[in-house]
Amino acid sequence: MKLQVAKWGNSLALRLPSEYTRKAGLAEGDSVDASITPTGEITLTPAKPFDKAAFLIRTRKRRAVMPLTEATVESMRDEARY
Repeated sequence: MKLQVAKWGNSLALRLPSEYTRKAGLAEGDSVDASITPTGEITLTPAKPFDKAAFLIRTRKRRAVMPLTEATVESMRDEARY
């Protein structure tokens, strides 16, 4: 995806699409680590460590609304490749 560089005060800025920020788990006010390679490639990485406790809470909430039934588990076993 091409992004346009814009002037923001005395600096330049990029506006990140909401899809990118959602997938990266970023919200307004979060920090990112930026790095640049000798060839000019820029990499942005969320500056927060993985929060295992929060992840487990979100996963449990999602599983609560989508319980695995015996038929689902059996179907998954039938399709498994060992």
